Amino acid sequence: MPPREPEPRLKRPRDPRIDAFRGLALVMIFVNHAPGNPYEQFTSRNFGFSDAAEAFFVMSGIAAALAYSARFERGALAQNGLWAAVRPVWGRAWTLYLTQLFLTAWAIAIFAWGATTFGLPELLTKINLRQVFQNTEAALIGIPALTHQLGYVNILPAYAVLLLATPLALHIGLRSAVALALIAAILWFCAGFYRLNLPNYPNPGGWFFNPLSWQALFFTGLLIGLRLREGKRLVPKSAILFALAAGYLVLVICWMKIGPLGQWMNNQLWQLGKAGAPFHLISHNKTYLALPRLLHILALVYVLSCIPAVTRLTGSIALAPLRLLGRQGLLTFASGTLIALFLQVIFQGSPDEVWLRWALPPLGVLALLAIAALREAASRPRSRPEAAPRASAGATVPAE
Repeated sequence: MPPREPEPRLKRPRDPRIDAFRGLALVMIFVNHAPGNPYEQFTSRNFGFSDAAEAFFVMSGIAAALAYSARFERGALAQNGLWAAVRPVWGRAWTLYLTQLFLTAWAIAIFAWGATTFGLPELLTKINLRQVFQNTEAALIGIPALTHQLGYVNILPAYAVLLLATPLALHIGLRSAVALALIAAILWFCAGFYRLNLPNYPNPGGWFFNPLSWQALFFTGLLIGLRLREGKRLVPKSAILFALAAGYLVLVICWMKIGPLGQWMNNQLWQLGKAGAPFHLISHNKTYLALPRLLHILALVYVLSCIPAVTRLTGSIALAPLRLLGRQGLLTFASGTLIALFLQVIFQGSPDEVWLRWALPPLGVLALLAIAALREAASRPRSRPEAAPRASAGATVPAE
């Protein structure tokens, strides 16, 4: 008999915050991936050290825990076996891998089309395409091996690698949240301290989104999701902790917007670096998820999770479009990536047409909503037709 699907421990309504914030993160990623448009100044990266990518990894971790964790509980493992639990997680990682190859192929095609159409050969050197056109043999090795990643098409590889580690993380997290949190913290620190990263080829260096560092956010999301399944919080509400987190968010905005204060704060970090502090504790490095960035996204998640009005707002009719995009996360991300790359080419090919930078991004968001709506409509279960009369002897019955 095939393994039975594990029953969730506690049936709870879908949390609107997960889909709404994931949808918002995907919209901001889309806007940021078409640089030069006026809407960039309103995305989260202008108001804090972290940006939509950090939010994407946290929300992805939460979603993974909610989707897969029941399969790793002791009863489900005893009944269905380990492979029944691991298979859907790794199957999703395989889907991400194939999506990454699809997006990479189309990114190359879009920029090659732009170089030909607009007479801009310099497009063939943008977004890390130089190796593809000038060192093709090596690039064709690196692309399927995920060691050569194009700019703006480099989030999914880290996500896929983290999904490969998710079964072990869920196994640990279900038995000891503290153990998983300590493992994630130690791995994050060691990755930054020793500059540990997965290799690039044929370029030097490592992955832009270093999975050894960014796992700290993904596994934090896993732990949040595990507690959500139980109707509990990972970190209890505390007036003191809320004040500290909110205070840090305000400090970061002032740090970024008030020039003299920002210079003074950055100088203090520089002084700490001179004194021997590890670089990932005192910089704003994105690859190694430097501490100021990490603290910012954690503070933001905590503050938003403590405000009851946030739940009501994210569940409102007004934010239904964001929830729709969040429910169709992978399709939205993939479609948004291709549209954003196309907009990059259009902007560079038409530098004097300023109106395009105002008009095309909103049209792109509308296109994402239409794509997500079509996908959701197609995935709704259809009512089964009434059974047809039994065929008479000798009649041919069409195969379903």
